[in-house]
Amino acid sequence: MLGAFLSLMAATMFALNNAMTRRGVLTGTVAQGMAITVPMGVPLFFILLLVFGQVSALTQFSGTTILYLSIAGVLHFVWGRYCNYRASKAIGTNLQGPASQSDIIFTLALAMWLLDEKLTPLRVLGIALVVVGPLVTMVGDLRAARDMQKPMETEAFQPLYVEGYLFAVLSGTGYGLSPIFVRLALRDTGMGIGGGLAGALVSYVAATLFVSLFAFIPGQIAHVRKLDPSTRNWFIGSGLTVMLSQMFRYLALSVAPVSVVQPIQRLSLVFRFFFSYWFNRDHEVFSSKVWVSTVVALVGALLLSLSAEQVTALLPLPDWLATIVRIEWP
Repeated sequence: MLGAFLSLMAATMFALNNAMTRRGVLTGTVAQGMAITVPMGVPLFFILLLVFGQVSALTQFSGTTILYLSIAGVLHFVWGRYCNYRASKAIGTNLQGPASQSDIIFTLALAMWLLDEKLTPLRVLGIALVVVGPLVTMVGDLRAARDMQKPMETEAFQPLYVEGYLFAVLSGTGYGLSPIFVRLALRDTGMGIGGGLAGALVSYVAATLFVSLFAFIPGQIAHVRKLDPSTRNWFIGSGLTVMLSQMFRYLALSVAPVSVVQPIQRLSLVFRFFFSYWFNRDHEVFSSKVWVSTVVALVGALLLSLSAEQVTALLPLPDWLATIVRIEWP
């Protein structure tokens, strides 16, 4: 129950983060957003460790644990976030959302390989829906973009479909692989909340060190300094909300399996519509096709969170169907 609640809070904060990020990249660049939001996580998570009295948790990590957490940080906060920002800038968060759900497929594949989690008929169906959902919008949009016949979706917003969908799927690789390394790092520590917060700090430090390397590229520091105050504030809000999202996510992964945490976080797909309408109604697509795509992908993600035991306990299935539902592979 605690893991599910923490995952739900992570989903809410991530949806709010998407809306704020979208406003930031409308007038700012991806590089400016990364330069602000990634380093913010280091002091914020250190403060949380102080507040919860868990600073000593940092000294209990082995070298292997730190390595896994560092890999997770670079995958999620650098690669995944960069691709997420590129997709948001190109097509907005509503169109991006269903396509980015590919991350759960990467997560499940590695969870089966490294964490001994099983594939079931429900998960096969869930994977199919996660794949089909984005295709509802992607196929028509990409065909129209190829033919250069796609009309403007709104007066203020012209999506760049090929770039947006490409980076939405690529963001799924970073967001999908990182939870596996977090779970590998934290599952046997028995450190609870302290382990989750300390793990997030280690990941943010690794990501910040990686991003800082780009400061040596000529002109990058001057480029970041050119950020106007309004855009900077949106990126700061984005950094705060994503920090809260990651805090809840790491805490959830410290007390619950990946197969529970990741699907519940899919609810951010629904929440992002409300935040997008609130903040960005002139810069997003709100068509019925996008809603259908989102619902299909969401149902698929939720199916991935159900176990055979949960389904057979809730539904009076005939014996033959219950037997099928309980099939596991490998």
